[in-house]
Amino acid sequence: MNKPQRLILGLSVLLLVDIIRVSSSELTKYVYREANFKKPFFSTYVNTSLLTLYLLGLCFWPPWRDQCLKPPTYMFIDSAIEDDTYYLEGNNSLSDPTFVPIKKADQCDRSSGTESDDSSIRAVRFSKLAEVRHMSESDATEALLARLSYQASIRAGEHARRQAYKFSIRKIAKIALMFFFLLFAANYCYQMSLAQAQTGIVTVLSSTSSLFTLILVTLFPSMNSDKFTLSKLIAVSVNIFGLVLISLSNVKMEMNEVMTKSIILSTASAFLYALYIVFLNRSVDHEDRMDLPMFFGFIGLFNLTFLWPLFFIFHYGHWEEFEWPNSRQWTFLIVNGLIGTVLSEVLWLWGCFLTSSLIATLAISLSLPMSVIADVLIGRIEYSYTLYLGIVPVILAFTTACLLSYYDNWDPVIDLFRYLYSWLSRKNRNIRIPDLEIEQTEFLISVNGDDHEA
Repeated sequence: MNKPQRLILGLSVLLLVDIIRVSSSELTKYVYREANFKKPFFSTYVNTSLLTLYLLGLCFWPPWRDQCLKPPTYMFIDSAIEDDTYYLEGNNSLSDPTFVPIKKADQCDRSSGTESDDSSIRAVRFSKLAEVRHMSESDATEALLARLSYQASIRAGEHARRQAYKFSIRKIAKIALMFFFLLFAANYCYQMSLAQAQTGIVTVLSSTSSLFTLILVTLFPSMNSDKFTLSKLIAVSVNIFGLVLISLSNVKMEMNEVMTKSIILSTASAFLYALYIVFLNRSVDHEDRMDLPMFFGFIGLFNLTFLWPLFFIFHYGHWEEFEWPNSRQWTFLIVNGLIGTVLSEVLWLWGCFLTSSLIATLAISLSLPMSVIADVLIGRIEYSYTLYLGIVPVILAFTTACLLSYYDNWDPVIDLFRYLYSWLSRKNRNIRIPDLEIEQTEFLISVNGDDHEA
Protein backbone atom coordinates (compact mmCIF):
# COMPACT_ATOMS: atom_id res chain seq x y z
CA MET A 1 0.00 0.00 0.00
CA ASN A 2 1.58 3.28 -1.10
CA LYS A 3 1.50 6.53 0.85
CA PRO A 4 -1.59 8.17 -0.78
CA GLN A 5 -3.61 4.99 -0.30
CA ARG A 6 -2.55 4.74 3.33
CA LEU A 7 -3.50 8.38 3.95
CA ILE A 8 -6.92 8.06 2.29
CA LEU A 9 -7.71 4.84 4.16
CA GLY A 10 -6.53 6.34 7.44
CA LEU A 11 -8.66 9.47 7.02
CA SER A 12 -11.71 7.35 6.21
CA VAL A 13 -11.16 5.29 9.34
CA LEU A 14 -10.71 8.39 11.53
CA LEU A 15 -13.90 9.98 10.18
CA LEU A 16 -15.77 6.76 10.96
CA VAL A 17 -14.34 6.87 14.49
CA ASP A 18 -15.65 10.44 14.88
CA ILE A 19 -19.15 9.30 13.98
CA ILE A 20 -18.89 6.46 16.50
CA ARG A 21 -17.63 8.80 19.22
CA VAL A 22 -20.48 11.24 18.68
CA SER A 23 -22.92 8.37 19.27
CA SER A 24 -20.91 7.18 22.27
CA SER A 25 -20.94 10.66 23.84
CA GLU A 26 -24.71 10.81 23.54
CA LEU A 27 -25.00 7.37 25.18
CA THR A 28 -22.66 8.43 27.97
CA LYS A 29 -24.71 11.54 28.69
CA TYR A 30 -27.86 9.41 28.70
CA VAL A 31 -26.33 6.93 31.19
CA TYR A 32 -25.16 9.72 33.51
CA ARG A 33 -28.30 11.86 33.43
CA GLU A 34 -31.33 9.99 32.13
CA ALA A 35 -30.44 6.55 33.48
CA ASN A 36 -29.21 8.18 36.70
CA PHE A 37 -25.97 6.19 36.93
CA LYS A 38 -23.20 8.75 37.38
CA LYS A 39 -20.35 6.34 38.13
CA PRO A 40 -17.35 7.31 35.93
CA PHE A 41 -14.95 4.76 37.42
CA PHE A 42 -17.43 1.90 37.14
CA SER A 43 -18.29 2.89 33.56
CA THR A 44 -14.64 3.19 32.55
CA TYR A 45 -13.81 -0.16 34.16
CA VAL A 46 -16.66 -1.93 32.37
CA ASN A 47 -15.94 -0.29 29.00
CA THR A 48 -12.23 -1.11 29.10
CA SER A 49 -12.80 -4.64 30.41
CA LEU A 50 -15.03 -5.37 27.42
CA LEU A 51 -11.88 -5.24 25.28
CA THR A 52 -11.13 -8.72 26.64
CA LEU A 53 -13.64 -10.02 24.08
CA TYR A 54 -10.92 -9.72 21.45
CA LEU A 55 -8.97 -12.52 23.15
CA LEU A 56 -11.68 -14.94 22.03
CA GLY A 57 -9.72 -14.90 18.78
CA LEU A 58 -7.09 -17.05 20.53
CA CYS A 59 -9.73 -19.80 20.63
CA PHE A 60 -11.51 -19.32 17.31
CA TRP A 61 -9.12 -17.46 14.96
CA PRO A 62 -6.77 -20.07 13.36
CA PRO A 63 -3.63 -17.84 13.02
CA TRP A 64 -3.79 -16.84 16.70
CA ARG A 65 -4.67 -20.36 17.84
CA ASP A 66 -1.74 -21.84 15.93
CA GLN A 67 0.64 -19.37 17.59
CA CYS A 68 -0.57 -20.53 21.00
CA LEU A 69 -0.35 -24.23 20.22
CA LYS A 70 2.96 -24.10 18.37
CA PRO A 71 4.74 -20.79 17.74
CA PRO A 72 5.83 -20.61 14.08
CA THR A 73 9.52 -20.45 13.22
CA TYR A 74 10.87 -18.82 10.08
CA MET A 75 14.43 -19.50 8.95
CA PHE A 76 16.33 -17.44 6.39
CA ILE A 77 19.77 -18.62 5.29
CA ASP A 78 22.20 -15.97 4.14
CA SER A 79 24.33 -17.33 1.33
CA ALA A 80 27.09 -14.87 2.15
CA ILE A 81 27.78 -16.53 5.51
CA GLU A 82 26.92 -20.06 4.51
CA ASP A 83 29.86 -22.47 4.75
CA ASP A 84 30.57 -26.17 4.81
CA THR A 85 29.96 -26.47 8.54
CA TYR A 86 26.25 -26.10 7.89
CA TYR A 87 26.21 -29.50 6.24
CA LEU A 88 28.24 -31.30 8.90
CA GLU A 89 26.56 -34.05 10.86
CA GLY A 90 26.40 -31.83 13.94
CA ASN A 91 24.02 -29.53 12.06
CA ASN A 92 22.05 -32.36 10.51
CA SER A 93 18.41 -31.98 11.45
CA LEU A 94 17.35 -35.43 10.21
CA SER A 95 15.73 -37.77 12.68
CA ASP A 96 17.32 -40.94 14.01
CA PRO A 97 17.29 -43.78 11.47
CA THR A 98 14.50 -46.34 11.41
CA PHE A 99 14.69 -49.60 9.47
CA VAL A 100 11.76 -51.02 7.55
CA PRO A 101 11.67 -54.29 5.62
CA ILE A 102 11.75 -54.25 1.85
CA LYS A 103 10.83 -56.72 -0.82
CA LYS A 104 13.26 -59.49 -1.60
CA ALA A 105 15.37 -59.19 -4.67
CA ASP A 106 13.91 -62.25 -6.36
CA GLN A 107 10.39 -60.90 -5.81
CA CYS A 108 11.41 -57.64 -7.41
CA ASP A 109 12.90 -59.51 -10.37
CA ARG A 110 9.80 -61.62 -10.89
CA SER A 111 7.52 -58.66 -10.62
CA SER A 112 9.57 -56.73 -13.13
CA GLY A 113 10.13 -59.72 -15.47
CA THR A 114 13.90 -59.36 -15.43
CA GLU A 115 14.81 -62.68 -13.82
CA SER A 116 17.94 -64.04 -15.49
CA ASP A 117 18.11 -67.60 -16.83
CA ASP A 118 21.89 -67.64 -16.71
CA SER A 119 22.71 -69.42 -13.43
CA SER A 120 26.41 -68.89 -13.97
CA ILE A 121 26.02 -65.17 -13.26
CA ARG A 122 26.48 -64.49 -9.57
CA ALA A 123 23.46 -62.73 -8.07
CA VAL A 124 23.85 -59.46 -6.11
CA ARG A 125 22.42 -59.57 -2.61
CA PHE A 126 20.75 -56.54 -1.11
CA SER A 127 19.86 -55.81 2.48
CA LYS A 128 16.37 -56.75 3.53
CA LEU A 129 16.02 -53.54 5.56
CA ALA A 130 15.87 -49.95 4.36
CA GLU A 131 17.16 -47.07 6.46
CA VAL A 132 14.63 -44.21 6.67
CA ARG A 133 15.25 -40.72 8.12
CA HIS A 134 12.66 -37.94 8.44
CA MET A 135 13.34 -34.26 7.91
CA SER A 136 12.26 -31.65 10.44
CA GLU A 137 9.29 -29.45 9.56
CA SER A 138 11.50 -26.38 9.02
CA ASP A 139 13.80 -28.27 6.64
CA ALA A 140 10.83 -29.79 4.90
CA THR A 141 9.42 -26.29 4.39
CA GLU A 142 12.74 -25.13 2.94
CA ALA A 143 12.83 -28.14 0.63
CA LEU A 144 9.28 -27.41 -0.51
CA LEU A 145 10.20 -23.79 -1.23
CA ALA A 146 13.21 -24.97 -3.23
CA ARG A 147 10.93 -26.93 -5.56
CA LEU A 148 8.56 -24.00 -6.18
CA SER A 149 8.66 -21.83 -9.26
CA TYR A 150 10.42 -18.48 -9.10
CA GLN A 151 7.25 -16.37 -8.77
CA ALA A 152 5.73 -18.74 -6.23
CA SER A 153 8.93 -18.72 -4.16
CA ILE A 154 8.96 -14.89 -4.19
CA ARG A 155 5.37 -14.79 -2.90
CA ALA A 156 6.10 -17.43 -0.26
CA GLY A 157 9.23 -15.57 0.86
CA GLU A 158 7.35 -12.27 1.23
CA HIS A 159 4.64 -13.99 3.26
CA ALA A 160 7.25 -15.63 5.51
CA ARG A 161 9.03 -12.31 6.04
CA ARG A 162 5.79 -10.57 7.00
CA GLN A 163 5.01 -13.30 9.49
CA ALA A 164 8.53 -13.25 10.93
CA TYR A 165 8.32 -9.42 11.15
CA LYS A 166 5.28 -9.59 13.42
CA PHE A 167 5.44 -9.43 17.19
CA SER A 168 4.89 -12.64 19.10
CA ILE A 169 2.00 -13.04 21.52
CA ARG A 170 4.38 -12.56 24.46
CA LYS A 171 5.72 -9.34 22.96
CA ILE A 172 2.21 -7.97 22.38
CA ALA A 173 1.26 -8.83 25.95
CA LYS A 174 4.32 -6.96 27.27
CA ILE A 175 3.42 -3.84 25.27
CA ALA A 176 -0.18 -4.03 26.51
CA LEU A 177 1.09 -4.31 30.09
CA MET A 178 3.06 -1.10 29.60
CA PHE A 179 0.13 0.94 28.28
CA PHE A 180 -3.06 -0.45 29.83
CA PHE A 181 -3.06 1.83 32.89
CA LEU A 182 -2.20 4.90 30.81
CA LEU A 183 -5.19 4.28 28.53
CA PHE A 184 -7.45 3.60 31.50
CA ALA A 185 -6.37 6.82 33.25
CA ALA A 186 -6.99 8.87 30.09
CA ASN A 187 -10.47 7.40 29.66
CA TYR A 188 -11.30 7.82 33.34
CA CYS A 189 -10.33 11.50 33.37
CA TYR A 190 -12.44 12.04 30.25
CA GLN A 191 -15.45 10.27 31.82
CA MET A 192 -15.05 12.29 35.04
CA SER A 193 -15.00 15.59 33.16
CA LEU A 194 -17.95 14.52 31.01
CA ALA A 195 -19.96 13.73 34.13
CA GLN A 196 -19.38 17.19 35.59
CA ALA A 197 -19.27 19.62 32.64
CA GLN A 198 -20.97 20.19 29.32
CA THR A 199 -19.91 18.18 26.31
CA GLY A 200 -18.76 21.21 24.33
CA ILE A 201 -16.33 22.36 27.01
CA VAL A 202 -14.92 18.85 27.43
CA THR A 203 -14.45 18.51 23.66
CA VAL A 204 -12.58 21.82 23.43
CA LEU A 205 -10.25 20.93 26.28
CA SER A 206 -9.73 17.42 24.92
CA SER A 207 -8.70 18.91 21.60
CA THR A 208 -5.58 20.28 23.30
CA SER A 209 -4.31 16.72 22.97
CA SER A 210 -3.11 17.70 19.49
CA LEU A 211 -0.91 20.44 21.02
CA PHE A 212 0.55 18.01 23.56
CA THR A 213 1.07 15.48 20.76
CA LEU A 214 2.94 18.01 18.64
CA ILE A 215 5.26 18.83 21.54
CA LEU A 216 5.87 15.17 22.43
CA VAL A 217 6.55 13.98 18.87
CA THR A 218 9.03 16.84 18.53
CA LEU A 219 10.88 15.59 21.60
CA PHE A 220 10.40 11.87 20.85
CA PRO A 221 9.95 11.45 17.07
CA SER A 222 9.12 8.02 15.66
CA MET A 223 8.70 8.79 11.92
CA ASN A 224 9.46 11.50 9.36
CA SER A 225 5.95 12.94 9.52
CA ASP A 226 6.43 13.70 13.23
CA LYS A 227 8.97 16.44 12.53
CA PHE A 228 8.06 19.79 14.10
CA THR A 229 7.22 22.64 11.75
CA LEU A 230 5.84 26.10 12.30
CA SER A 231 2.95 25.27 9.96
CA LYS A 232 1.85 22.39 12.20
CA LEU A 233 1.90 24.64 15.25
CA ILE A 234 -0.26 27.22 13.47
CA ALA A 235 -2.64 24.48 12.27
CA VAL A 236 -3.09 23.19 15.83
CA SER A 237 -3.64 26.73 17.14
CA VAL A 238 -6.25 27.44 14.44
CA ASN A 239 -8.00 24.17 15.31
CA ILE A 240 -8.26 25.09 18.98
CA PHE A 241 -9.43 28.62 18.09
CA GLY A 242 -12.23 27.20 15.93
CA LEU A 243 -13.39 24.88 18.69
CA VAL A 244 -13.45 27.77 21.14
CA LEU A 245 -15.71 29.72 18.75
CA ILE A 246 -18.02 26.73 18.42
CA SER A 247 -18.30 26.23 22.17
CA LEU A 248 -18.73 29.87 23.10
CA SER A 249 -21.63 30.21 20.69
CA ASN A 250 -23.90 27.77 22.55
CA VAL A 251 -22.23 27.00 25.89
CA LYS A 252 -22.58 29.12 29.00
CA MET A 253 -19.57 28.53 31.21
CA GLU A 254 -19.75 29.59 34.83
CA MET A 255 -16.49 29.26 36.70
CA ASN A 256 -16.89 27.42 39.99
CA GLU A 257 -15.18 24.60 41.85
CA VAL A 258 -16.82 21.89 39.74
CA MET A 259 -15.95 23.64 36.49
CA THR A 260 -12.35 24.13 37.58
CA LYS A 261 -12.07 20.45 38.44
CA SER A 262 -13.59 19.52 35.07
CA ILE A 263 -11.08 21.73 33.22
CA ILE A 264 -8.17 20.09 35.05
CA LEU A 265 -9.49 16.58 34.34
CA SER A 266 -10.11 17.31 30.64
CA THR A 267 -6.61 18.73 30.22
CA ALA A 268 -5.13 15.74 32.05
CA SER A 269 -7.05 13.39 29.79
CA ALA A 270 -5.70 15.18 26.71
CA PHE A 271 -2.14 14.95 27.99
CA LEU A 272 -2.46 11.24 28.89
CA TYR A 273 -3.90 10.46 25.44
CA ALA A 274 -0.95 12.25 23.86
CA LEU A 275 1.50 10.24 26.00
CA TYR A 276 -0.29 7.01 25.09
CA ILE A 277 -0.32 7.51 21.33
CA VAL A 278 3.17 8.99 20.99
CA PHE A 279 5.01 6.34 23.00
CA LEU A 280 2.94 3.52 21.54
CA ASN A 281 3.99 4.74 18.09
CA ARG A 282 7.61 4.57 19.23
CA SER A 283 7.14 0.99 20.45
CA VAL A 284 5.29 -0.14 17.31
CA ASP A 285 6.69 1.50 14.20
CA HIS A 286 4.24 -0.14 11.76
CA GLU A 287 0.73 -1.51 12.08
CA ASP A 288 1.71 -4.80 10.40
CA ARG A 289 4.01 -5.67 13.28
CA MET A 290 1.22 -6.04 15.84
CA ASP A 291 -2.28 -7.48 15.78
CA LEU A 292 -4.28 -4.54 17.10
CA PRO A 293 -7.29 -6.59 18.30
CA MET A 294 -4.94 -8.89 20.24
CA PHE A 295 -3.23 -5.86 21.78
CA PHE A 296 -6.53 -4.40 22.99
CA GLY A 297 -7.62 -7.84 24.17
CA PHE A 298 -4.64 -7.90 26.53
CA ILE A 299 -5.41 -4.28 27.52
CA GLY A 300 -8.86 -5.41 28.61
CA LEU A 301 -7.51 -8.50 30.38
CA PHE A 302 -4.96 -6.52 32.42
CA ASN A 303 -7.59 -3.92 33.24
CA LEU A 304 -9.99 -6.62 34.41
CA THR A 305 -7.31 -8.39 36.44
CA PHE A 306 -5.33 -5.61 38.10
CA LEU A 307 -7.75 -2.70 38.61
CA TRP A 308 -10.66 -4.30 40.49
CA PRO A 309 -9.09 -3.54 43.93
CA LEU A 310 -9.58 0.16 43.15
CA PHE A 311 -13.30 -0.33 43.77
CA PHE A 312 -12.58 -0.73 47.50
CA ILE A 313 -10.28 2.31 47.53
CA PHE A 314 -12.83 4.52 45.75
CA HIS A 315 -15.73 3.23 47.85
CA TYR A 316 -14.15 3.56 51.30
CA GLY A 317 -12.37 6.76 50.27
CA HIS A 318 -15.81 8.24 49.43
CA TRP A 319 -14.70 9.18 45.90
CA GLU A 320 -17.26 6.96 44.22
CA GLU A 321 -19.55 4.69 46.19
CA PHE A 322 -20.02 1.27 44.68
CA GLU A 323 -23.47 0.60 43.32
CA TRP A 324 -24.59 -2.34 41.22
CA PRO A 325 -26.49 -1.14 38.11
CA ASN A 326 -29.93 -2.45 37.24
CA SER A 327 -30.71 -4.29 34.02
CA ARG A 328 -31.58 -1.12 32.09
CA GLN A 329 -28.36 0.59 33.16
CA TRP A 330 -26.34 -2.54 32.32
CA THR A 331 -27.80 -2.52 28.83
CA PHE A 332 -26.70 1.05 28.13
CA LEU A 333 -23.29 0.46 29.72
CA ILE A 334 -22.56 -2.59 27.58
CA VAL A 335 -23.86 -1.01 24.37
CA ASN A 336 -21.80 2.11 25.03
CA GLY A 337 -18.73 0.00 25.79
CA LEU A 338 -19.05 -2.07 22.64
CA ILE A 339 -19.52 0.97 20.42
CA GLY A 340 -17.43 3.64 22.13
CA THR A 341 -14.52 1.50 23.33
CA VAL A 342 -14.30 -1.97 21.76
CA LEU A 343 -14.89 -0.75 18.21
CA SER A 344 -13.71 2.85 18.49
CA GLU A 345 -10.31 2.26 20.12
CA VAL A 346 -9.15 -0.30 17.57
CA LEU A 347 -10.23 1.79 14.59
CA TRP A 348 -8.70 4.97 16.04
CA LEU A 349 -5.32 3.33 16.68
CA TRP A 350 -5.36 1.78 13.20
CA GLY A 351 -6.10 5.19 11.68
CA CYS A 352 -3.25 6.65 13.74
CA PHE A 353 -0.78 4.10 12.34
CA LEU A 354 -2.02 4.76 8.80
CA THR A 355 -1.64 8.54 9.11
CA SER A 356 0.24 10.09 12.05
CA SER A 357 -0.18 10.85 15.74
CA LEU A 358 -0.99 14.51 15.06
CA ILE A 359 -3.70 13.76 12.51
CA ALA A 360 -5.28 11.18 14.81
CA THR A 361 -5.52 13.63 17.70
CA LEU A 362 -6.77 16.43 15.46
CA ALA A 363 -9.45 14.08 14.15
CA ILE A 364 -10.90 13.86 17.67
CA SER A 365 -11.86 17.55 17.45
CA LEU A 366 -13.96 16.88 14.34
CA SER A 367 -16.58 15.13 16.47
CA LEU A 368 -17.98 18.47 17.69
CA PRO A 369 -18.54 19.99 14.20
CA MET A 370 -19.96 16.68 13.02
CA SER A 371 -22.45 16.63 15.90
CA VAL A 372 -23.46 20.20 15.05
CA ILE A 373 -23.98 19.32 11.39
CA ALA A 374 -26.04 16.29 12.42
CA ASP A 375 -28.23 18.48 14.66
CA VAL A 376 -28.81 20.91 11.77
CA LEU A 377 -29.60 18.24 9.18
CA ILE A 378 -31.55 15.80 11.33
CA GLY A 379 -32.80 17.73 14.35
CA ARG A 380 -33.51 20.98 12.47
CA ILE A 381 -31.71 22.94 15.21
CA GLU A 382 -30.62 26.48 14.44
CA TYR A 383 -27.29 27.80 15.71
CA SER A 384 -25.67 31.20 15.65
CA TYR A 385 -23.33 32.35 12.90
CA THR A 386 -20.42 32.25 15.33
CA LEU A 387 -20.74 28.49 15.50
CA TYR A 388 -20.69 28.09 11.73
CA LEU A 389 -17.74 30.44 11.60
CA GLY A 390 -15.88 28.21 14.05
CA ILE A 391 -16.35 25.09 11.91
CA VAL A 392 -14.27 26.60 9.08
CA PRO A 393 -10.93 26.85 10.96
CA VAL A 394 -11.39 23.36 12.45
CA ILE A 395 -11.80 21.75 9.04
CA LEU A 396 -9.08 23.97 7.54
CA ALA A 397 -6.60 22.99 10.28
CA PHE A 398 -7.33 19.28 9.84
CA THR A 399 -6.90 19.52 6.06
CA THR A 400 -3.63 21.42 6.48
CA ALA A 401 -2.30 18.79 8.87
CA CYS A 402 -3.12 16.06 6.32
CA LEU A 403 -1.20 17.90 3.60
CA LEU A 404 1.75 18.49 5.90
CA SER A 405 1.78 14.81 6.79
CA TYR A 406 1.79 13.83 3.12
CA TYR A 407 4.61 16.25 2.24
CA ASP A 408 7.06 15.54 5.05
CA ASN A 409 9.60 18.28 4.28
CA TRP A 410 7.11 21.04 3.41
CA ASP A 411 6.67 24.03 5.72
CA PRO A 412 4.66 26.68 3.84
CA VAL A 413 4.86 29.25 6.66
CA ILE A 414 8.66 29.15 6.66
CA ASP A 415 8.66 29.31 2.86
CA LEU A 416 6.42 32.38 3.04
CA PHE A 417 8.75 34.09 5.52
CA ARG A 418 11.76 33.30 3.33
CA TYR A 419 9.99 34.72 0.29
CA LEU A 420 9.05 37.92 2.12
CA TYR A 421 12.58 38.30 3.47
CA SER A 422 14.13 37.85 0.04
CA TRP A 423 11.58 40.25 -1.49
CA LEU A 424 12.28 42.93 1.12
CA SER A 425 16.04 42.47 0.74
CA ARG A 426 15.78 42.81 -3.01
CA LYS A 427 13.63 45.91 -2.67
CA ASN A 428 16.14 47.51 -0.32
CA ARG A 429 18.95 46.78 -2.74
CA ASN A 430 16.98 48.38 -5.56
CA ILE A 431 16.54 51.52 -3.44
CA ARG A 432 20.23 51.84 -2.57
CA ILE A 433 21.64 51.12 -6.03
CA PRO A 434 20.48 54.40 -7.76
CA ASP A 435 22.06 56.46 -4.95
CA LEU A 436 25.32 54.62 -5.45
CA GLU A 437 25.18 55.17 -9.21
CA ILE A 438 24.64 58.95 -8.68
CA GLU A 439 27.61 59.14 -6.36
CA GLN A 440 29.83 57.29 -8.83
CA THR A 441 28.65 59.46 -11.74
CA GLU A 442 29.29 62.71 -9.89
CA PHE A 443 32.75 61.52 -8.92
CA LEU A 444 33.63 60.60 -12.47
CA ILE A 445 32.34 63.92 -13.82
CA SER A 446 34.30 65.86 -11.25
CA VAL A 447 37.45 63.97 -12.13
CA ASN A 448 36.93 64.57 -15.83
CA GLY A 449 36.24 68.23 -15.15
CA ASP A 450 39.47 68.59 -13.17
CA ASP A 451 41.44 66.94 -15.94
CA HIS A 452 39.86 69.23 -18.50
CA GLU A 453 40.73 72.30 -16.45
CA ALA A 454 44.26 71.06 -15.94
